[in-house]
Amino acid sequence: MTITLEGHFADRDAWSMQNCPVARTLAALGPPSAVLVLSEAFFGTNRFGDFVRNLAMTESAVTARLRHLVDAGLLTREPYQDPGQRTRYEYHLTKMGLDLAPTLVSLMEWGENYLPHEEGRQVMLTHSTCGERVTAQVRCADGHDVGVDEIIMGPPDPDQYRDRPAG
Repeated sequence: MTITLEGHFADRDAWSMQNCPVARTLAALGPPSAVLVLSEAFFGTNRFGDFVRNLAMTESAVTARLRHLVDAGLLTREPYQDPGQRTRYEYHLTKMGLDLAPTLVSLMEWGENYLPHEEGRQVMLTHSTCGERVTAQVRCADGHDVGVDEIIMGPPDPDQYRDRPAG
């Protein structure tokens, strides 16, 4: 089961993965520990000390990961000041960061299925409204579930993206 390549992608030796969307996404995400920082932001963590405590990472590591995620546009850095204290910063997910939710759900689901904890499942995601399990799916715009062997990778149709904003 593989993805079918069409157009200029059909000659696999003629193009490089160096500028593919996966490589660009991984560069934006940074090292694996940055993805953990991003996950913490999805859990509602937004203050530096809470990131350090919850992730059991050094301050310098958290500083570097937060800086990377802000520079990549996945988090914003916003000042706040508690009474009598110096100005500090909170970190909040941007739209770009929030749009990674399906990817993080996929990573969590994959990890639970293929790299289980020795004591069994540790995480179950459920829909707050109906209580059913949340899963990540690959679907076409018409709503059909799509298997890997049903995917075609080719050049984009310019008409499909003409009226959509970039990003």
